[in-house]
Amino acid sequence: MAHKLAIINEHVTADVIEITEFPEMAQRYQVYGVPKIVINDQVEFEGALPEPRFVREVLRAVQNAGETGDEGEPLEAQSDE
Repeated sequence: MAHKLAIINEHVTADVIEITEFPEMAQRYQVYGVPKIVINDQVEFEGALPEPRFVREVLRAVQNAGETGDEGEPLEAQSDE
């Protein structure tokens, strides 16, 4: 789902990391299950989520970023394609 959003929206990026190759990242992000999703180091969750819930979590991360003064246009203000 993250990669799908990254393809649709140029303001979204997604990376996949093989955690067994980067154990320091597993420790940093406290990975105990996969998939582990971390958005802007603010919102994180483990396991597959239904698409509507995944999008809500992304929007929550964007709102958190706006509250901390990070720049960027909120997703809900962008037009649908």
